[in-house]
This record gives sequence, structure tokens and C-alpha cells, in this order.
Amino acid sequence: MTSPIDPDRPRCRWAQSAPLLAAYHDAEWGVPEHDARALWEKLMLDGFQAGLAWITVLRKREAFRAAFAGFDPVRVARFDAADVERLMTDAGIVRSRAKIEAVIGNARAVLAMADKGEDFAAFCWSFVGGHPIVGDGTATRSPESEALSAALKARGFKFVGPVIVYAWMQACGLIDDHEATCFRRA
Repeated sequence: MTSPIDPDRPRCRWAQSAPLLAAYHDAEWGVPEHDARALWEKLMLDGFQAGLAWITVLRKREAFRAAFAGFDPVRVARFDAADVERLMTDAGIVRSRAKIEAVIGNARAVLAMADKGEDFAAFCWSFVGGHPIVGDGTATRSPESEALSAALKARGFKFVGPVIVYAWMQACGLIDDHEATCFRRA
């Protein structure tokens, strides 16, 4: 995300307020992600974003990665109470005990899925038929995000409500919600 940003390039309105958002939009947002670990990381970051501006989490992303062992679910699943306390003192991340504990629990949940033979990426993509759904850029939830949210919750995930899941589906390219005038629109 270090390449120069063309300020005249038509992009989604939300990505026009800051160069960091424009760079994220241009390089990552809406790009179909099929790597299970990357999908899980992005879902965890979207959980941290609840109640905050996305740019807040984006600015802290590298600190989150350092704090959460590169979002390696195997390592995060081993975090204990001492790790929670350590993370609560880390000024580089969002220090919400509920969200920190959710990430640890969600690591355990994604590993439990793997133990049962469920591939996280295939599971997630199954809710959109294996290919991106094209939206109109105005929704904040969908039948797919509601179903995926419910399925994640049934597997023990936290901070995965249908609005968070919808934002994550947009970010990971499960839903193409680039505005009609955006250069990234499919």
C-alpha cells in the first residue's frame, strides 16, 4: 500500500477522505480472498472495528498483527489470562477486553472447525456460492451475511454479527460493493 495514490481516480466515496483509506481501497478492499488465515485475520480486525471508524483499525493493523502473533490461530488459541492482561496494556491496539477475549475464543473456534474437517475459506465462500456477489454499495447486511453470522455464532465465534460479517464480506471480496463509478467495480 505504498504506491502513489492518484487523487483523480474515481473510487468509492468512503475511500476518498484519507490516503491510507484510498491505498487500502485500491489494493485490498473487495479483492477476493481465499486464504483461510487471511480471512480469519480480516474477520478479527472487523470485530475490533465495531463501534469505531475503520481507519482507526487500519492505522493499528501492524500493531494488531504483532500483538496477536501474526493472527496465527494456532498460536492465538494458546493465549491465556496473562496474554489478555498483556494485550490490555498494549497502546498500539484497541484495548477492549471483550474483543481481545473474542479473538482468542475465535482462534479456538476456527481450529475446532479444522479439527472437524471444515476449511474456513471454503466454509465462508459457500455462503456466496463460491464467487463474489455483486451488490449496489448501499447495504449494511444481507441474507448471506445473516446466514454466515448465524453459522459462525453456532460454531462459537463472537463479534460476528450480520453487519460486521457484511463489512468483512465486502472487504474480502465475497461481496463486490464498489460504487458504480469506482474504477474497481467488477
